[in-house]
Amino acid sequence: MHTSRRDFIKAGAVSAAAGSALFNSALAHAAALHLPLGLQLYSVRDLLPKDYNGTLKQVGELGYRDVESAGYFNHSAADVKAAISAAGLHLVSAHYPMPMLRTKLDDIISFSKDLGVATIVCSSPELKDPSKLKSMTPEQRHHAFAIEDWHWNAEQLNSIADKVHAGGVNFGYHNHYTEFRVTDGVVPYDELMRLTDPTKVTMEMDCGWVFVGGGDPVSYLRKYAGRITKLHVKDFKPFDRATGEEPKPIELGRGTIDYKPIFAEAGRSGHIQHIFVEQEAFTVPPMESLKIDADYMRKLGVA
Repeated sequence: MHTSRRDFIKAGAVSAAAGSALFNSALAHAAALHLPLGLQLYSVRDLLPKDYNGTLKQVGELGYRDVESAGYFNHSAADVKAAISAAGLHLVSAHYPMPMLRTKLDDIISFSKDLGVATIVCSSPELKDPSKLKSMTPEQRHHAFAIEDWHWNAEQLNSIADKVHAGGVNFGYHNHYTEFRVTDGVVPYDELMRLTDPTKVTMEMDCGWVFVGGGDPVSYLRKYAGRITKLHVKDFKPFDRATGEEPKPIELGRGTIDYKPIFAEAGRSGHIQHIFVEQEAFTVPPMESLKIDADYMRKLGVA
């Protein structure tokens, strides 16, 4: 069939308009989130011990408003509250690994309440028998979790959640990529969703690690609308998942993850309460890196 140049141009214009409409629709949904710009303070873990107050102040000057802790570097609750306030920040939640939650939970709840932290988050799982790690190579450790370990973790999360809620604080779980490696025919993340109490264990979905694990953040937001209430966002340089290549972090918008559809779905779900940037490594000086991330978030209308 003969197609004239005029018809070809017209078709291209229609296609471009449709693409623009879809893009604008995605931005509209993202903007509907109306969330403060958030940062997981693990991003500045090397700076905080050197200058706690000054680092937080710089974070605030970049426009970040909500923060999530990953350690307090021996500062008292009073000192942390003063530094957070002086920087114009709001401490929303706090990360702790499973071993700490199992052994120091009373202290963690008490400290969190002193700080006014709304949610304690389990930042990483634990093997039911951690001694197995001693005989494993680093590569083997990546695949160490059996389905029994995930079921045990679900039990621990429920038990911890009961105590945290009794203490007047909310509780959540943050994933890495191990949760998306098919184990005994199931995806561990789905098992955690199935076995944890939806009224007491909320999910903080790390979109970057979902992507690295081979999952689709958009699909999970749809599948578990209501269970997922917080997001972590990060990006990675191109990598070959099939070879087991370790992905290398890069600033948002400079890597492999397109957050437009993710934020659009988050906006549609209506359940996302907080979104935290997490920059685990840097290609430029840290504060310059966090500015790139902040600008990206603003560009997509999220903050």
